[in-house]
Amino acid sequence: MRKITNINENWVFIKDGEIDNISLPHTWNALDGQGASESYYRGRCVYEKTVPAFDGKTYLEINGANTICEVYVNGIYLGSHENGYAMFRFDVTDFLTKEENKIRIIVDNSENEYVYPQMADFTFYGGIYRDVNIISGVAPSHFALLDMSLCGMYITPKADGRVFVKSVIEGVCEGLTKEFVITDAEGKEVASAEIPADKDAVKLFVENHILWDGMENPYLYTMTAKLKKDGEVIDEVSDRFGFREFYFDSEKGFFLNGKHVKMKGVSRHQDREGLGNALTYKEHKEDVELIKEVGANSIRLAHYQHDEKFYDLCDEYGFLVWAEIPVISNFSKKKQEQAKFMLEELIRQNYNHPSIYCWSVANEVSINSAAPGLVNGISELNNIAHALDSTRPTVTAQLTMVPVNSKLNEIPDILGYNHYFGWYMQTVEGIDKWLDNFHEKKPHIKLCISEYGAEGMPNLHAANPVQGDYTEDYQAYYHEHYVKAINERDWLWGSYVWNMFDFGSAIRNEGGVRGRNNKGLVTLDRKIKKDAFYVYKAHWSDEKFVHIAGERFVDRPTGEQKIKVYSNCESVTLTVNGEKTELTGDKIFVFDAVIKEGENVITAKSGKCKHEITVNGTDIPNPDYVLPEGCESFVRNWFSASDDINPDNLSLDDNVGDILFNSEVQRLIKNHANITIDSNMPLLKPVSKIPLKPISKIASKLGAGEIISMANQFLQTIEKDK
Repeated sequence: MRKITNINENWVFIKDGEIDNISLPHTWNALDGQGASESYYRGRCVYEKTVPAFDGKTYLEINGANTICEVYVNGIYLGSHENGYAMFRFDVTDFLTKEENKIRIIVDNSENEYVYPQMADFTFYGGIYRDVNIISGVAPSHFALLDMSLCGMYITPKADGRVFVKSVIEGVCEGLTKEFVITDAEGKEVASAEIPADKDAVKLFVENHILWDGMENPYLYTMTAKLKKDGEVIDEVSDRFGFREFYFDSEKGFFLNGKHVKMKGVSRHQDREGLGNALTYKEHKEDVELIKEVGANSIRLAHYQHDEKFYDLCDEYGFLVWAEIPVISNFSKKKQEQAKFMLEELIRQNYNHPSIYCWSVANEVSINSAAPGLVNGISELNNIAHALDSTRPTVTAQLTMVPVNSKLNEIPDILGYNHYFGWYMQTVEGIDKWLDNFHEKKPHIKLCISEYGAEGMPNLHAANPVQGDYTEDYQAYYHEHYVKAINERDWLWGSYVWNMFDFGSAIRNEGGVRGRNNKGLVTLDRKIKKDAFYVYKAHWSDEKFVHIAGERFVDRPTGEQKIKVYSNCESVTLTVNGEKTELTGDKIFVFDAVIKEGENVITAKSGKCKHEITVNGTDIPNPDYVLPEGCESFVRNWFSASDDINPDNLSLDDNVGDILFNSEVQRLIKNHANITIDSNMPLLKPVSKIPLKPISKIASKLGAGEIISMANQFLQTIEKDK
């Protein structure tokens, strides 16, 4: 019978000739990938370990090595794997032949024009950052270990109690049968069947079955498959599954087991401060607990295949999971074969998880341009997903400026848009207008907001926060508006906050912090829940609480000001220096208060819930609450322009006057430069009719292509005046 031996301990790690002794999981970018230096190391490193011989057929299992991995045993090349986010195996039976056998694994996260991802707003951590196992004692005939799946078994349950199981056998011989046994959560057998080994599929039926019902009741069954030779069990595998059914309606939203469920989602990257992406079960479990606390019921696992441990946790907790591959930013025909491979690995390895409700085949693939073959390429991936799994819909996440009428919007079964109105462009109210306009023009499309967010630094504060100031206070205000806009539209089946946690992004240097994206509701080290966290907890969670906003905004101006409390209680009493005020409200309670000079004690209470902070009243602004001089103070947009121009919005195809005299452009100029643009100005009249397209082409040829591209992208966020 097969045996799994973990070999995470005691590896030799070699980088640029320097040798270190480490244990897995491991990444060489834990520090520089999160801003410890101006750039992070992308190259080839070596991992070596000596292991004994094992009994029976033996396989080496690597659960994650980013990005390209070459495997050698005793100097013999076994093969390579080009996907930094999936599990893979090699048959090492004929190579582990000595008392001591050297496994040598070369991992390379260098830039590569044939492999996704290469351009994205997250760090491509290098290393063997998930578990490595030896699977030994495997019988000559066994459930498949080399078909990309976890266990060679694909389980398709139906809501009426039927279960279809397809299994794959490697090393088929005569006298083999397969037995399948289903047990419930208590371990009781509830169904079984036995078939010849050459029969691929079998149907079972569970009477009085219990549904996997999301967060309300994530009930799991276990399927155990036994391979028998002449009646004796020679191999055995098992996996969990759940009975559920769901569908999407373009007017009414998402339904799970016949009940309407609004997807209250957060997105999650897999890294953590000081660890990079080299996480253990402990860190995965902590993340799930924090996501549960905020009250979310769905998780977008961006932008790649995550650890199997995390999908298992989502099954157990009842989260609805959006799973995706890193076909991101720049679509490339050169990468299409690898994209197809990544998609097949994602689906085959995660097919049995009841938590997964969709397969995402692309994210913001038109970020730089409408690349040749883009529509056909995404369509091909979409068709492959359907062929591999007919039970789940496909989805893509579109860049904000992709036009409503884009052909890309008609490819997937359901659709997401990534929007940052109020951060990268316009104001927060822009999301309302965009959503209503899209639904009016495309009422048949089943839409969600797949990303939205604003940077929030827990050390930056303002009594009157403004867009782009990176304060924790503006981030909370931003999310106050978005959660309201989302809740008001029943046809919008869900949304995903970008992001649940701050994450490493080595290309960034903004907001006074290098190497990270600070849009998280929780900091990268998981130690601080920002005020925006409590905005969502108030709207989503049933756990009663009160939270006074600005807990870290200690030094505040004296005099009259607003004190904000987030709570899911019906009424809140605020006490400021002994003065009590009670308000009834809904999620956000805004109190009028007076802050005196010196120490002020502020207490919020509702029933047994209590939160108390102490602030210091002062008329001397705290310089630590604003970006230090020399830091990048304007929001940096990481998107370049798309050639897929939305004709309803401005672009470099317009004249100078069309842009300069646009009402939104005038508002931006007034706010940032305190200049009022008048179309009657003598100096402006002569240039107002000048077309910008020829000028932009010349500028591009002179080396300003990136600037021109960014300018065009920005203009595409601004609607033309009617």
